[in-house]
Amino acid sequence: MLTITDLSMGFGEQLLFQNVNVVFNGGERYGLTGPNGSGKSTFMRIVAGDLEPTSGRVSRPRRLGVLRQDHFRFESVRIIDVVLMGNEALWEAMAEKETILARGDDLSDEDGMRLGELEGIIAEEDGYAAESEATQLLEGLGIPEARHTDTLSTLVGGYKVRVLLAQALFGKPDALLLDEPTNALDIASIRWLEGFLLEYRGTLVVISHDRHFLNEVCTKIADIDYETIILYPGNYDDMVEAKAEARSSLELAHSARQKKIADLQEFVQRFRSGSRASQAKSREKALERERKLLLDLKRSNIQRPFIRFEQRRPSGRQILTIDGLCKRFGDQVICDDFQLNVFRKDKVAIVGANGVGKTTLLKMIVGALEPDAGRVDWGHEAHLGYMPQDHGELIERSDETAHAWVWRWNDTAKEEELRALFGRLLFTRDECFKPTRVLSGGETVRLLLARLMILQANVLLLDEPNNHLDLESIRSLTQGLVDYEGTVIFVTHDRQMVSQVATRILEFSEDGIRELSPTQFDAGDFLVRHATYQRHA
Repeated sequence: MLTITDLSMGFGEQLLFQNVNVVFNGGERYGLTGPNGSGKSTFMRIVAGDLEPTSGRVSRPRRLGVLRQDHFRFESVRIIDVVLMGNEALWEAMAEKETILARGDDLSDEDGMRLGELEGIIAEEDGYAAESEATQLLEGLGIPEARHTDTLSTLVGGYKVRVLLAQALFGKPDALLLDEPTNALDIASIRWLEGFLLEYRGTLVVISHDRHFLNEVCTKIADIDYETIILYPGNYDDMVEAKAEARSSLELAHSARQKKIADLQEFVQRFRSGSRASQAKSREKALERERKLLLDLKRSNIQRPFIRFEQRRPSGRQILTIDGLCKRFGDQVICDDFQLNVFRKDKVAIVGANGVGKTTLLKMIVGALEPDAGRVDWGHEAHLGYMPQDHGELIERSDETAHAWVWRWNDTAKEEELRALFGRLLFTRDECFKPTRVLSGGETVRLLLARLMILQANVLLLDEPNNHLDLESIRSLTQGLVDYEGTVIFVTHDRQMVSQVATRILEFSEDGIRELSPTQFDAGDFLVRHATYQRHA
């Protein structure tokens, strides 16, 4: 159980939380939600004990597992040991035991007594099964046993995060705090994590922008709603529905009271003098009461951009022909004699593990990378809109304003059209004149989406388009792709987006590339070691 009492937190004039009281019970799995900038990560750091609140208290269990993105402090540590460090009491006891035993025959009586105490701690913390548990965690997250004695520095960034996740999960903590645990995971690893958390019996608090993950794992949602936290039963979709219903009821009540006030005002003004003056005076008192009772309709913390893609003109029927495409980097084969035909209105999702070549394939398709062999031919009237995973490929961090950068891509657009576009993407009047060098990750992605909207291309090529977006923005983007009349080819780990948008699915694995139907994907028939397009050694 985690108990938060009278918690307040602010930075300068910005108040994030005020007198928050919330209890996270054992056996429940809570999704912590709210728009970007609402304070989710700050709240998690306070609960973890990494940040002191302005006021208030946090009561924590003895064993607390926390996903911390600070792998640089473990660079020289063996991978298996990084995981074992997740149980501080056990790790310290094991380390002290090794130090004492290293003295050899020079052990004193005190050393012998201390060894006995340490053995008791190790046994209490289930230390003799610790390495086996750590091994299982690492393998479940896609790190083979042969690598477990290597130092953390030998892994690339995404896999380092997996080790830190294993560290948080290790030792059967009473409570788990996970901030974006799926960010560095492929779909297979996310599914494994979901299964692990569904069996977890402690208290879980997790921040995630993966709607499918929240729907699968969470039993309750803790939604940050302007300086406080409101608990909703059920998963993320349940919360969205409940919140919309509550909002609708509040707006109806608000509207009814406003109409009543307007009617009273009209009566008072009309009969203020004359034979009905006494009635007007009575209505005036009623008017004052109604004004006092007028609901303060709090603005919603749901800030959903309006993302819609239009095409200036449609393409020909056959959009794309890929014939005999080959690409390798050293011993790694990305594709070998790959064939693909894409037709108008196809929406092709590219899925698979990290590092198998999804981005490389998209770069070859868009013409940003040359294949070793084979051809990529675009059909008649194909006009491309490309959004790379590395946003720096398109947006240079400079003093150029967001407004000027977007205008570059369609200099015939009128000022009112640009302002309306920025408004739909949640840029205020002044924010659209920010220099690109100060834009946040979410603002940068929304700027790239503005570019795609103003280009009016008939083919969209998107590489992890929901990176840095909050849940409401992802929902809007997904709906925008569903409604789009053109062709889409996109790389993503977002299963909800794949299920809602894709009409065709290409799965990458170490064995090659195969095509899945949406039905196969929704049934979980993916990421198996089989290939329709077989690679050759």
